[in-house]
Amino acid sequence: MIPKTVQMRTFEKIENTIASLQTDSISKERQETLQPLIDFIQEKVTANEEIRLNFICTHNSRRSHLSQVWAQAMAYHFNINNVFCYSGGTEATALFPMAAETLKNTGFEVVKRSEDKNPVYSIKYAENEHPVICFSKTLDDDFNPKSGFAAIMTCSQADGGCPFIAGAEKRIPITFEDPKAFDNTPQQAEKYNERSIQIATELYFVFSKINL
Repeated sequence: MIPKTVQMRTFEKIENTIASLQTDSISKERQETLQPLIDFIQEKVTANEEIRLNFICTHNSRRSHLSQVWAQAMAYHFNINNVFCYSGGTEATALFPMAAETLKNTGFEVVKRSEDKNPVYSIKYAENEHPVICFSKTLDDDFNPKSGFAAIMTCSQADGGCPFIAGAEKRIPITFEDPKAFDNTPQQAEKYNERSIQIATELYFVFSKINL
């Protein structure tokens, strides 16, 4: 495991975004909601085991992808090794273009690798790290782990509709409001960025609590 004295850096624009995050905006109640995820990651780090996080939403199109990408970037930022982030839905649709654009505007390198109805994106957060591969998929897709993972429920619909996630070692509800409500409105970009920053802030808080 890399000691904390070794500084690993995400792209500069992402670092600037991370430096601007205000974790004191997270309420005590919300911190309690995040605590089970902190506990899961800490247990794995302490045991020197791989950490698999699967972020789940109904359509795997917005919040789950934002969470997957930011979690992978935050693990790298805090020098936490063996973190593997995934996402899935109760049904497959497509990664919504505004979600990808929001990450690009924050400093991620986003490349669209295919042009079909459910395109594949590669999203890089650091020069020498493998990109996060993003496309919409069901939570039990072969791309996702089958066991030993935490299922993080990022939307209330999926949380209510999936009381049991096969293979999940732990099921953790951390729901976010859907920016989809602002699609095709003048507020679309603002609201997607707002949700992305909230997710980034809360995942920064989570990974900042991990003792290596």
